[in-house]
Amino acid sequence: MSKRDYYEVLGVSRSAGESEIKSSYRKLAMKYHPDRNPGDKEAEEKFKEAAEAYEVLTDPNKRARYDQFGHSGMRGTGFEHGFTDVNDIFSHFSDIFGGGSIFDEFFGSGSFQRQSGRHRQPGIQGNDLKINLRLTLEEISEGVEKVVKVKRYEKCLNCQGSGAKGAGGTVNCPTCGGSGEVRHVSRSMFGQFVNIQVCHTCNGEGKVIKEKCPHCMGEGRVRNEATIKVNIPPGVSTGNYIPLRGQGDAGIRGGSAGDLIVLIEETEHKYFVREEDDVHYNLTISITDAVLGTEVEIPVLGSTVILKIEPGTHAGKILRLRDKGIKHLNHSGRGDELVHVNVYIPSKLTSKEKELFKELSKSENIKPKGEHGKSKSKGIFGKVKGTFS
Repeated sequence: MSKRDYYEVLGVSRSAGESEIKSSYRKLAMKYHPDRNPGDKEAEEKFKEAAEAYEVLTDPNKRARYDQFGHSGMRGTGFEHGFTDVNDIFSHFSDIFGGGSIFDEFFGSGSFQRQSGRHRQPGIQGNDLKINLRLTLEEISEGVEKVVKVKRYEKCLNCQGSGAKGAGGTVNCPTCGGSGEVRHVSRSMFGQFVNIQVCHTCNGEGKVIKEKCPHCMGEGRVRNEATIKVNIPPGVSTGNYIPLRGQGDAGIRGGSAGDLIVLIEETEHKYFVREEDDVHYNLTISITDAVLGTEVEIPVLGSTVILKIEPGTHAGKILRLRDKGIKHLNHSGRGDELVHVNVYIPSKLTSKEKELFKELSKSENIKPKGEHGKSKSKGIFGKVKGTFS
């Protein structure tokens, strides 16, 4: 497989200076270093490729030959095949820099330390908990305070969360000597690497229990049921959640508590359908009320109101009641209630009612107006002959 251009490998221009080349190589070496990508063959190849490009472009003689002849110009320099493996790179750069690390020049330091665990709190953090909280539209509309019961781990009051029996119930961890950390030192082309890990014997606490608390059996926490108040702001909806910090499971032996996540679930309403902060209501009135007009009592969130139906109201008309919807979440104002008017058409009539409708049908005011509403035999399609069966 043909080699890539060294300038392309390092992502620099052909006029790049030594400092720019070093900076680019540093980023690639950090990204693809084998210690950071154990077992990743692709990362190892990119690491070797970057090291090869760096070695050539930082050597004035090799760079001049490469600029003039390309990869073929490396023949006879002892570098025509590049680096064969990672150890070859380490030994090569160790010779170049007198046994030190190339990162000594980059960072002024001979070690790369993992900082996680340095400021780790004692104990093991507790789990987050989740609960579903069902709310009505009325509760969502105005906001509400709810009381929920949660089964969770709480700090053992007998040992105050230490997990030990009495004040002398713990001793320094024999593995880490009380530091909570274990250090592993290794050497590479970058110098001395100090890998700091949390002590697995004491889980970073630095202490181990000599005599366990009989109430919590050394965990520093016990199972209990807690009653918690949750303030729900108005305007929430299904899928929203409220995090209650530190209200989850207590940590083991003094570890920080997890969170309680309250998931909002909106219950189906008897009358209303929600659309964002508006609510929709279907109102059905009689033909006579639609024609003559009327006043009807309809529900709104948390109450009722009297709604005036104007004479001649058509089916499908939408009446808007301003500010009768749901309060907006995180800002002022609220939605509306939209009343959809439906007209009831009776399917069964008495003989007397039929006669009344027949009599009404003779009136011109009852018939639809306009070309499309003509009921005579000669309408917009002309005179129709024949019979229909």
